Amino acid sequence: MTKHTVLLPNSDESLLLRELNHRIKNELTSAIYTVSAKAMHSDNVAVKAALLDVVDLLHQCADVHRAQRMPDQGRLTDAAKYLQQLCLSITRYRLNRLAIRFLFSTDDLRLEGTRCWTLGLIVSELLTNAARHAQFDAGDPELRVELKLAGSVVKCRVSDNGAAPETIRRGRGLAIVGELATRLGGRIHTSCAADGCSFLLTFPLTEAEQRAAGAAHAGLKQRKMGRPQRLQASRAESLGGWLGSVALFGSKRPGLA
Repeated sequence: MTKHTVLLPNSDESLLLRELNHRIKNELTSAIYTVSAKAMHSDNVAVKAALLDVVDLLHQCADVHRAQRMPDQGRLTDAAKYLQQLCLSITRYRLNRLAIRFLFSTDDLRLEGTRCWTLGLIVSELLTNAARHAQFDAGDPELRVELKLAGSVVKCRVSDNGAAPETIRRGRGLAIVGELATRLGGRIHTSCAADGCSFLLTFPLTEAEQRAAGAAHAGLKQRKMGRPQRLQASRAESLGGWLGSVALFGSKRPGLA
């Protein structure tokens, strides 16, 4: 069995993290209320529509922040469901506006809370990095996340079909991703070509995670959806209604009524 030491935040770090998350949530809520009030008091139809568009964007940003919460450290977390909800919120917030198609496939996988959270941070950063820097010059832009279990090793790939910039520099975001991968006991493999870039994260399961994987079923079934779905969700719709979808298709957000 593979032994792996999980670095948990100490009490001071955990307290500071909770306080930071609390502050961000409150600031986003305050901004939403402020802009909403301005929209309600405006007599200009164009201004009202523009302000409500900002409110919608702030709600989507808050959804991403909520989806990146740290799971319960005292039990194993459904990593597939956690990543799916996180990727859906990122699709709504960022990829839809860029008309980037998004596909997601995963194996059944349970991870310790802090490690699942770390995996989510890595995927979020890689998706954001790809959306910002990939050069989608031809064809339909596409991003893909694949989470697979190979024996006792987790393989998570984030890829795109855009051309890589002529000069690729390792910025602060990718440096952080590398450090987070080290925290998982793993590493990041990068491959870029004319037809797209791929970032492959590999890391070993802990003993507890291996026991959970073995107890789930001997042959893990990959959860896939037959055809990608076009996202047309409004703010009123619950995230829960989308959790049955595993393949996600980014589209432009519906206009304001």
